[in-house]
Amino acid sequence: MKLSVKICLAVLGLYFAAAVFGEIQYYEAVSNDEIAQYNQVNLYARYLPPLSSAPSFEDPEQEEFFLLGTDNLGRSVALRLMQGTRIAFHVGIMTSLIAIPLGVLLGLLGGYFKGWVDSVVVWLSATVASMPGLLFILAISLVVGQGLLGIYMGIGLTTWVGVCRTIRAEVMKQAERAYVQAAKTLGYSHLRIMFRHILPNVAHIILIQFSIRFPSAISTEVFISFLGIGVQGEPSWGIMIDNARRRLCQGVWWEMTFTTIAIFVLVLVFNHLADYLRDRLDPALRSER
Repeated sequence: MKLSVKICLAVLGLYFAAAVFGEIQYYEAVSNDEIAQYNQVNLYARYLPPLSSAPSFEDPEQEEFFLLGTDNLGRSVALRLMQGTRIAFHVGIMTSLIAIPLGVLLGLLGGYFKGWVDSVVVWLSATVASMPGLLFILAISLVVGQGLLGIYMGIGLTTWVGVCRTIRAEVMKQAERAYVQAAKTLGYSHLRIMFRHILPNVAHIILIQFSIRFPSAISTEVFISFLGIGVQGEPSWGIMIDNARRRLCQGVWWEMTFTTIAIFVLVLVFNHLADYLRDRLDPALRSER
């Protein structure tokens, strides 16, 4: 394994640990019916730069340290970044669980049966692809309701087209292979051939598509939350950027800087891992090597 891949996995592990910590902190606040620490207002600590400390709002005699500074309400940027990581992982995983199975199923049906089934799959994917993606996501989010559920449904139901087309093209090639023809000769059912014979041979594409879709879904959620149609009451990265941009003219640069770096690094790591998985798992590239 390359050193760069090991570094990417280590960085991804840090993000995952931050997301788990944020999940624990979130559920502790919900279970105790109290304001979470990342949402607690501290008027003594407004606009503090990184590596600063200030009196605690609950007990002014106690000092509270802020690693990455505070925002306009004295809330810790570091804790809010962790919550943004939690929301990002939620969005990446949940939207993939909607888009990838849908795209894989339609791609299998169209690539295997061909004929009118394939025509329906192609028409459906072309119809969804022809719609403005962002407007479609916003429309679904508004219908379902503001919040994470609307984000899940909006992104998941509009981003399966690329998965479907890729799987469909690969299934068409696999359907002509000798092992599929032999399975048909032996009288195996279509479902068994598709899911027990063809699907394992296109599983590498599913893994690659997940690594590509994950950062794409996160970027979409950031933009939607930036527009104000997304998660409410929680520090999504998009909400943090929207909050920070209004105070750049006051010299408060740290919230915008650290949030942007967090998004950039996570997307970079996933893109690098997607390239590595494609090089290692794609049979065509393996045969060339």
